[in-house]
Amino acid sequence: MKNLQRTLILGCSLVALAGCGADEIVSPGTGGDIIINNPAPTPTPTPTPTPTPTSTLVTPASGCPTIATAAGLTDGGTITGPTGTYRVCRLPATFTSNDTLRYIPGLLYEIRDRVNIGTDQGFSSTNTAVTLTVEPGVIFFATGSSFIVANRGNRLVADGTATRPIVWTSRDNVLGLASDNSDQQWGGVVLLGRARVSDCRTGVFNTTAAPNANPTCEGQLEGAAVATPFGGTNAADNSGSMRFNQIRYSGFELAPNNELQSLTTGGAGSGTVLENIMSFNSSDDGLEFFGGGFNTRNWAVIGASDDSIDVDTGAIVNMDTVIAVQRSTTGDRLIELDSPNVADRTPSNATPQTRLQVNNFTFVTRAGAPQVIQARGGAALGLTNGVIRAGTNHCFQIDEPATLAAIIGVDSVVGNCPATDPVRGGAGVTNADAAARINAGTNNNLAFTITLTNNVVNGDGENARTAFNANTRSTFFPTRTYIGGIQNAAMLNTIFQSWTCNSSIQNFNSPLGACTSLPVYTS
Repeated sequence: MKNLQRTLILGCSLVALAGCGADEIVSPGTGGDIIINNPAPTPTPTPTPTPTPTSTLVTPASGCPTIATAAGLTDGGTITGPTGTYRVCRLPATFTSNDTLRYIPGLLYEIRDRVNIGTDQGFSSTNTAVTLTVEPGVIFFATGSSFIVANRGNRLVADGTATRPIVWTSRDNVLGLASDNSDQQWGGVVLLGRARVSDCRTGVFNTTAAPNANPTCEGQLEGAAVATPFGGTNAADNSGSMRFNQIRYSGFELAPNNELQSLTTGGAGSGTVLENIMSFNSSDDGLEFFGGGFNTRNWAVIGASDDSIDVDTGAIVNMDTVIAVQRSTTGDRLIELDSPNVADRTPSNATPQTRLQVNNFTFVTRAGAPQVIQARGGAALGLTNGVIRAGTNHCFQIDEPATLAAIIGVDSVVGNCPATDPVRGGAGVTNADAAARINAGTNNNLAFTITLTNNVVNGDGENARTAFNANTRSTFFPTRTYIGGIQNAAMLNTIFQSWTCNSSIQNFNSPLGACTSLPVYTS
């Protein structure tokens, strides 16, 4: 998308006990030994009685808590699903005071229509008007075009923990109706800020304001019914923090061809913290960053229908430890990188220049997707210590000479790219020139034999490669001795297992269970 409008599955017997509907699911499992052709003992022992399972069905909270915002939370009654019944507490249209949404067993928070965190504070503002804090373990649900936005000059602080992530999901997921192929069931999460952007908009594209000479360049959240600007001059602006979050089944269209994604940022500055975030089955991009600039780490982008990572309009972002896995039936590029490139400007004159560096990554594409990574518009791309399972898909597409010249470097990247044109050029860049620039990096191999296990865990082949010291590119990147996002199974468990969810697309062996369910906590 190019515009910013753009656990434990319970058995049927438990569902029957709970009545119909849905709420959370717990992944089934099997256990015990299988003994073949073992003669029956004499005498046959009395079978050990099967223990009666203890029900983990959730019971609803007695009511909705009080918050400081005058409109308060609205009691929406209850919703029932496979794991029990929950109290529904609907969020106000706008949070007007600093508030905390508490974790309460048996309670879900509903996002209805557009939910605002504060109101826009303006391009030159320096205050923080409203901060919404979310406790670990909280679960939100929504449906249709509903979404939540932290407007410019306000903050969302949604910090889960490694064992109690914060979950943003759809009503169908609560009801047990979502599958591993469901998507586009609600909008998503939007963080807006006052850092610089390079795509200036005033309702429509502002063709009179050159992006490299416009001190008041702002973007607009297009597709929203209310004008929603972002951008400013404060590179250190803080739109809040999100740690240990799952965002599932997002991407509803706000307007034709203008969808949100799991997480959208616009002008978010370096004070913004994004760590340990899972995007699951977004119908558009898994994540999209417009302008601003920050460091971020530990991403699992699973099942996005469009691009897994989309960075645009002057965003300056360093990403560390990223795994992205496409569904077998849908998905566009793993990275789409762009800068403004329209008729009234040349690709390289937009400032700030879009700049994306990704270190220690593993990308798994579906058969029939387009190129894995596309860069254009004069944007700067840097890739280090990566593994690409590409199959028949071209690994790189570099469009326009300005983009070719802006490449920061591609080093210690391997992929099973096609033998014919693994790197392609376009819009004035030849295939040979693009390939020469990518291959100029150190220790690359685009004709590599992939030995990954569990989709994303290095095998012997990947672990035999020499790593590049990405710390020389950015001090945010640690000095590591391995390529890929995940060196071994133990690392997958340490970094991702406890707070993610499992699916047929990517199994993390998470104790929280399936993505088609909700996590259930005992207290």
